[in-house]
Amino acid sequence: MAIKLDAADTWCSKVVRQKANYTCEFSGKSDGRMECCHIYGRRAKSVRWSLDNLVCLSHYQHRYFTENPTEFTEWLEGYLGKGHMEMLLEKKNVLMPTTKQLRKDIAKHYRDEFRKMEADSSYEPISYN
Repeated sequence: MAIKLDAADTWCSKVVRQKANYTCEFSGKSDGRMECCHIYGRRAKSVRWSLDNLVCLSHYQHRYFTENPTEFTEWLEGYLGKGHMEMLLEKKNVLMPTTKQLRKDIAKHYRDEFRKMEADSSYEPISYN
């Protein structure tokens, strides 16, 4: 069963890619399609829209890491640090029911953050959770 994407996902993804300046955080290259990559998948609602759980990767790198999760984990521990990954795992294990209103609030938050980033390139976006 496919996971439905909505405005919260769209705006959160835009913030992640803008934050990385549309550059792959693994390779440092900005050519090709850039994607918002979840460390813990979208089914984990407690971190689905958390900037702590998202990186910008090229389409190629995103697919590669999806097929090679051990290498992805090793890269993430080097890139973000073991402490970050431990904190993220704890955060992921919290149950978070979502509602239509919550998703609207998340979409509005990230839409506003994206607009702030467009207006000021030095602005650091704030995660919803």
